[in-house]
Amino acid sequence: MNWVIRVAIGLAVLVVLAIVAFQMFRVQLAERAFEAAVERNMGRNAIADLDDGLHVYLCGTGSPFPSNRAGPCIGVLAGDQSFIFDAGSGSIRNLMQMGFPIERLEAAYLTHLHSDHIDGMGELLLQAWIAGGRSEPLPVIGPAGTERVLNAFVEAYEIDRGYRIAHHGTEVAIPSGFGGVAEEITLPLGPSVSKTAYQDGDVTITVIRVDHAPIEPAFAYRVDYKDRSISLSGDTIYHSGFVAASEGVDLMLHEALDPEMTKVLQDALTRADRPRTATIMHDILDYHATPEDGARAAAEAGAQDLVYYHIVPPLPVRALNAVWLGDAADQFDGKITVGEDGTLVSLPAGGNAIQYSRAY
Repeated sequence: MNWVIRVAIGLAVLVVLAIVAFQMFRVQLAERAFEAAVERNMGRNAIADLDDGLHVYLCGTGSPFPSNRAGPCIGVLAGDQSFIFDAGSGSIRNLMQMGFPIERLEAAYLTHLHSDHIDGMGELLLQAWIAGGRSEPLPVIGPAGTERVLNAFVEAYEIDRGYRIAHHGTEVAIPSGFGGVAEEITLPLGPSVSKTAYQDGDVTITVIRVDHAPIEPAFAYRVDYKDRSISLSGDTIYHSGFVAASEGVDLMLHEALDPEMTKVLQDALTRADRPRTATIMHDILDYHATPEDGARAAAEAGAQDLVYYHIVPPLPVRALNAVWLGDAADQFDGKITVGEDGTLVSLPAGGNAIQYSRAY
């Protein structure tokens, strides 16, 4: 029994010494932790070790619902060219934290002009200008109305532009690089309509008409680089045109809404005497795909992997993912992932590997 007492006393002494040491050196320890975090996140080239190929940055997997997910945003690095698809609230900060090569940014593409897909546009324009070192405005490509929206953001940030030039100087904040220039895409009506929106070297971007009525037009996109490919749905119901244009993609990114979980929210709001918000929960049911719809689209397109984004309703814990997915696995036998902000999906050229990692 004596040895037990001695061991207990010894452990207690060690704990006390550890507490005392921590109190004495907590500032130094915090400084070291800060320096290590800076080196890990800012003192490195985040793309230096990436293979040649397609790299997909999930910078925003959320929706208009308040949650820990940023608004819709997908960043893509294709070889030495980068692109951004939509710019939801908070997504551009995620993108920068992920080490996205914004200095290689060729253009931003918009799927449609719903507020949750564009409310980070101001921050995108600023980061592309300052962090990206742009000497000419960023091309912003999207449906009819894109020019009007973009011009309003540029005007809103015009005062800030002056502040930054005055503070940082014209070598850092190059005056001619501020803002954006809009290019509006027109596609004819039809169930299966698409066309090439960008082609340069090994990179091809295809724009695809989808159905998000009454929002008109609404677009999806496909990106091909060498022998790798992805498609992203934007907001849409199940759409045969998107399936056709996505044929053979390695990775499909599809939006989805779980109707049963959304109806639970609707009922709760009704009981809480919040009829306006309850009505919104009802209204959104008819212009989004279900998880099963997304899985069906991936299966019919012959996709290798499926990643969901623009997830409705929010999923505060991963345990809810299985509930949200419903019967999606019965529709698609490939890898299914419920996307999370900060995830990097890499598709190296010259093979069929798809690698998932956390960028922060």
